[in-house]
Amino acid sequence: MVNHWADTPIHFIDFEGNSTSGIIEFGVVTLERGEISSTRTRLCAALGRVKAEDTAIHGLGESELKLAAPFKDEWEYFSTLRASGPLAAHFAQAENYLLKSVWAYPRTSPDFARPGRTIAEWGAWIDTGRLYPQFFPQLGDGKLAELVTACGLQTDLDAQAALHCPADRRNYHAALYDALAGALLLQTFLRRAEFAAATLPWLLQMSTTDGDKRDALQQGDLW
Repeated sequence: MVNHWADTPIHFIDFEGNSTSGIIEFGVVTLERGEISSTRTRLCAALGRVKAEDTAIHGLGESELKLAAPFKDEWEYFSTLRASGPLAAHFAQAENYLLKSVWAYPRTSPDFARPGRTIAEWGAWIDTGRLYPQFFPQLGDGKLAELVTACGLQTDLDAQAALHCPADRRNYHAALYDALAGALLLQTFLRRAEFAAATLPWLLQMSTTDGDKRDALQQGDLW
């Protein structure tokens, strides 16, 4: 059964936070038939200390977060996203780790890597941080801002940020801005002629550089 990538929504996610603070901001960009159809973002209450060196990167501290609801309140939203399409991120290991630190498993959802099956996992993920270095190593090691510049997407990114991001969060290391950057990179990747026929299973297989995981996805073993 062919499962072309454009036939299913793809939800590009970015989190700000870490294992100490927890998730303190999320951004989600949904692509439908390759176009941005919706976005969502908000700040979330910190679960632990937000270090000064982290605030220097993402710009979020106690004063910005003190009135925010905790991320765990978003269970219904994120589990519904996972049921409707695969999750995507730029270097998805971080997003997967933070998501699993809140909820180890989603509800049973379609296994988009192996059509016709179901699975209770947040992955497999589409990962632009793995796809670009594999297919376009001349663009560098996959750093988000560098790829956006190399692909000529900065003007488009800023235009999308003006439409979707809060006025004070239109910069790198703001969750929705980074999610938009990743979504534009995925759009650009998939609009290339050589990937016109790409399927979701292929994208998910190519999004891991772990040989055992890739073999498992290709052979139908558990992720």
